[in-house]
Amino acid sequence: MSGFTRGFLGRGRATRDGRLPPGQYDVGDDWPVLSAEVTPRLDPDRLTMSVDGLVSKPQEWSWADLRQLGQSEFRGDIHCVTSWSKLDTSFTGVSVDVLLDAAGPLPEATHVLATSTTGYTTNLPLEHLRDGQAWVVWAHGGRPLAPEHGGPLRLLVPHLYFWKSAKWVTLLTLLDHDQHGFWERGGYHDLGDPWREQRYQGD
Repeated sequence: MSGFTRGFLGRGRATRDGRLPPGQYDVGDDWPVLSAEVTPRLDPDRLTMSVDGLVSKPQEWSWADLRQLGQSEFRGDIHCVTSWSKLDTSFTGVSVDVLLDAAGPLPEATHVLATSTTGYTTNLPLEHLRDGQAWVVWAHGGRPLAPEHGGPLRLLVPHLYFWKSAKWVTLLTLLDHDQHGFWERGGYHDLGDPWREQRYQGD
């Protein structure tokens, strides 16, 4: 699979303060690069972020517009389905709540399909993007997000396995049903809760 590196192999540091979900290990300062696609090189000035589907007012923001919406920060841990975890991360971006509030989800909206500029997709229940649980981010550790980690813009849903945090995100589509994305069609779990080890369908 192009763009897929195996930096997650091997073992990291032991559990710290019970913060690692079952089956995970701490990679420390490392951040493995795993991707289903070749890393695109995107011009932020030509980037747009949209919310459409079951909303009252479909929205589209330019890169400049997005960064004027009200910056917020996530500080915490991220967990990959391939068993690595990275603790004490920091990301800067805009809360998905801000984007959704601008678009106005209709009452029948229950799920979101996130789409990347590469065509990659992943599905999420709408409730897992609400109430300060998700961001669209452009910086990590105070620096612009590197292309191999999804820069200039990626979805961040840190309480779920990291394949749900779509790299190079460009669109959130609200639906009244669950629609499988790229990895879900291949047998990965619809939700992906690390604490419940929801790696594959049936877990």
